[in-house]
Amino acid sequence: MADPATEAFLGCRNLLFTVAYQLLGSAADAEDVLQETWLRWVDVDLAAVRDQRAYLVRITTRQALMRLRALGRRKESYVGPWLPEPLLTAPDVAEDVELADSVSMAMLLVLETLGPAERAVFVLREVFALDYGEIAEAVGKSPAAVRQIAHRARSHVAARRPRGTVSAAATRDALEAFRRAVETGDLRDLLDVLAPDVVFLGDGGGVVQATLSPVSGAADVARLLAAGLGNLAGGTLEAAQVNGYPALLLRRDGEIDTVVAVRVDDGLVTGLYAVRNPEKLSRLAETTALSR
Repeated sequence: MADPATEAFLGCRNLLFTVAYQLLGSAADAEDVLQETWLRWVDVDLAAVRDQRAYLVRITTRQALMRLRALGRRKESYVGPWLPEPLLTAPDVAEDVELADSVSMAMLLVLETLGPAERAVFVLREVFALDYGEIAEAVGKSPAAVRQIAHRARSHVAARRPRGTVSAAATRDALEAFRRAVETGDLRDLLDVLAPDVVFLGDGGGVVQATLSPVSGAADVARLLAAGLGNLAGGTLEAAQVNGYPALLLRRDGEIDTVVAVRVDDGLVTGLYAVRNPEKLSRLAETTALSR
């Protein structure tokens, strides 16, 4: 039978992973943070802990913030666009609309535009509904400062976030039309499903071929895909749940080559996020449990 410290940690593990992943955009780094959290948790006097969940979230947040700053330095030398590590998610994530929206590729990219403290405060307040006192302890600031940071972060995100929450069904329908257009390579069909201001981002990490800068506009993105330069030509495309939303997996010779997450607004594809870096595709053999 597990001891109380182990039971408490395992009971919160999915929540802690979700916190770390939303702060870092990297499942591998989130797992490292959880390991660090565990090492600190086993040394805690549980009798002195009033709220074990809040205490664990505090440890995880502090460890994630330290790693986030190091991760920022790595991103500065990253080859081409940096995209979050995609995760296969279970249907229950999609059913929690707020959770799905918060871990979507589009939202994680918005969170990338926040500073570390702003990102932590926003995630802990808006996604996990922690009170300002708990957040203050987690980020090492006063409750008054946290309130100011939260207000600033909300305004920042509101100005940059996707236009609104989109249903999984709407995304699925647009994605299916997009899949058919890519498979045929028909430029007209692609233009029919792409929004005028669509943006394509490809992440190869300098390891495999990918576009080295964003491609914007329906005409340019359609030409990129029709010519096979989006790395989606050849192989087989299959539907999957990625970061809470329908997405496509491109397989070549049975192996996952690319994960294509999409953003859909008003029935049209407004964002295409193609992750090809092999280091970011290692967790796609099984679903990852997320919770809040």
